[in-house]
Amino acid sequence: MHWNDDGIVLSARRHGETSAVVTLLTRGHGRHAGLLRGGAGRRLRGILQPGNEVAAEWRARLAEHLGTFAVEPGQARAAGLLDHPARLAALAAACAVTEAALPEREPHPALFDALRVLLDALADGETWPAVYVRWEMGLLQELGFGLDLSRCAATGDADDLAYVSPKSGRAVSRAAAEPYKHRLLPLPAFLLGVQTGLPDAGDLKNGLALTGYFLDRHIFAGRNTTAPPARHRLVEKFSVLTTTSGDKFPA
Repeated sequence: MHWNDDGIVLSARRHGETSAVVTLLTRGHGRHAGLLRGGAGRRLRGILQPGNEVAAEWRARLAEHLGTFAVEPGQARAAGLLDHPARLAALAAACAVTEAALPEREPHPALFDALRVLLDALADGETWPAVYVRWEMGLLQELGFGLDLSRCAATGDADDLAYVSPKSGRAVSRAAAEPYKHRLLPLPAFLLGVQTGLPDAGDLKNGLALTGYFLDRHIFAGRNTTAPPARHRLVEKFSVLTTTSGDKFPA
């Protein structure tokens, strides 16, 4: 068995004295692991940082074997974020959530492209927190657990949607939700595409809580686990605000 593919490094775990078991998100072969000889050495350690892109070659005698990787460096992501701890936390969270959520060796080219878009946003500027939340929304959608934010579950109206039902994953209007809004999840306006400008800190935290709830319910709980520690660290970063020019997340 043999293939070549583009990959994004999700993790690299030391194996023995000099090797590493590397997990990549590849465009055509999904989340895929392999043994990389020399992967624990100084030459490859920088290449194997989560979020970096590589050109990967995988070989195995049988398809079900772990197999071995050979990699060539592509676009480096992590090094450019070392001075931006919140963005670095988002990169780590995205890679950890991807590794934990995706079934092994099942192609999801749309998720590969979406992760690239998120990684580009982390390098580009202030929009990255909203892009991260939308990325988790897209992950749920791709895995068959998308939220229905088009109309109110109670009235069928498309106006003034403000909450999401934790049971159905459907939007609820502000008026319809009034009697039991304490049991619903707040729906940030930026997830509806009706907000101009950058979302404020409260909306971003509500967005992260919304996607986190459904990730836990539909994906992690089904595997008897919880969200990766890297995502919990990102939630902590999201709770740290700077009010220099309005509520926003630190870079």
